[in-house]
Amino acid sequence: MNFFITGVAGFIGFHLSRKILSMGHRVIGVDNVNDYYDVRLKKARLKRLKDFSHFDFHKIDIAKQREMKKLERILAKTDYAIHLAAQAGVRYSFENPDAYIHSNITGQISFLETCNKIPQLRHVIYASSSSVYGSNVKQPFSVKDKVENPKSLYGATKIIGEIIASNYSERYKMPTTGFRFFTVYGPWGRPDMAAYIFTKKIIEGKTIEVFNHGKMKRDFTFIDDIVDGIIQYIQKISSEKRSKIDHKVYNLGNNKSEKLNDFILVIENTLDIRAKKKFLPLQPGDVEKTFADVRESSRDFNFSPKTTIKEGIPKFIHWYRDYHKA
Repeated sequence: MNFFITGVAGFIGFHLSRKILSMGHRVIGVDNVNDYYDVRLKKARLKRLKDFSHFDFHKIDIAKQREMKKLERILAKTDYAIHLAAQAGVRYSFENPDAYIHSNITGQISFLETCNKIPQLRHVIYASSSSVYGSNVKQPFSVKDKVENPKSLYGATKIIGEIIASNYSERYKMPTTGFRFFTVYGPWGRPDMAAYIFTKKIIEGKTIEVFNHGKMKRDFTFIDDIVDGIIQYIQKISSEKRSKIDHKVYNLGNNKSEKLNDFILVIENTLDIRAKKKFLPLQPGDVEKTFADVRESSRDFNFSPKTTIKEGIPKFIHWYRDYHKA
């Protein structure tokens, strides 16, 4: 099968592309390799993907239709399009809102416009986020819950992205599915995420900032479980002669809300170093607790996350020490 995947130099895009390539499928990957975080990490991911002869990379800004049009002939035989390119980060959305409008809204439209021109495309999959749930108080978060009160511009752009996908699905009879990811971590992870920040600072003997005085809870989800869930979904829809879905949204999370202090403790125990901590209040845009209800994902494509933080964090730290020679 042929896959078109955006954001292949990113954390989830890299892992998913590598899995699909290892299964013998072809991947046409795009990424603008921006400098939101260390470009060297993105290039190191790409280097490993380029080891596969059936990986075709194009450095493109997906929000620019002029650039995307260059791919029309190359994408003609694409079976599945997976959109993982986005401007991530809750707090950064307060500093640079234009980047989120450009990547997450204009980019979503540009991507779907491109998909609409692929003659044999079977299905479109795109990344959403647990941030869409915002200030919802009911736990766990269900895809049936209303998402009307995002606490950040990032969350708002993800809600708009879902609405745009639904509109394209209805208007052009384009089957689309969105996955709301919950705090994904693991090897090759993003430097702006908790596991990376805490590990780096603890190893360097620096003080870590613990927001909401450590009372935060997060549904930390290991990258392998996310990738397995997406693959299981693709296998499910590929067995259907014609997709029964117009537009659907699923949660992909660990289905367990962990205390931030417990997450830090596992890092400390794995490193065998006690962290220096500075406790701070809740930051703008942050929510106190996330918790994924994955009943629909489990029912429809047997999604079953297996990795606990006690198993996942040591795998991340092993990679971190190897990559950074720390």
